[in-house]
Amino acid sequence: MKQVGIWMDKLEAKGVVFEDGKESGFHIPSEMDFFNPRGGARSKTKWGPQDVVQDSKYLETEKHQMKRYFQKIVDAVQDVDQLALYGPAEASEKFVKELRENHPQLADKVKIKEKADSMTDNQFKAMAKRFFKIDDQL
Repeated sequence: MKQVGIWMDKLEAKGVVFEDGKESGFHIPSEMDFFNPRGGARSKTKWGPQDVVQDSKYLETEKHQMKRYFQKIVDAVQDVDQLALYGPAEASEKFVKELRENHPQLADKVKIKEKADSMTDNQFKAMAKRFFKIDDQL
């Protein structure tokens, strides 16, 4: 049985794989650009026009980057039996939504989705081991 735990946020996904008494891991960077849109340049005149910031352009770019990031994760965990997702904020929630919409067979294998703030690799592995009830003798 192949069991995978993934801790993810917008920057990266860390995974731990338990299969046939062996433990391995993987790391997938998101390669997302973090935009900080600012108001455009102000006119030289006191009440002159300002440049308009196109938020929709930034949001659309982020959406496409998230889709590519999620596809990399799906490719890495295609043949799992059980999947546990952890992470802060909305990245794991968006990932589950993506799985339900485009990969329903993989969405059925998600056994837990739990919010977890940033943690060390060892803390994450211990959390995944506890969930899958795996002894520390690996």
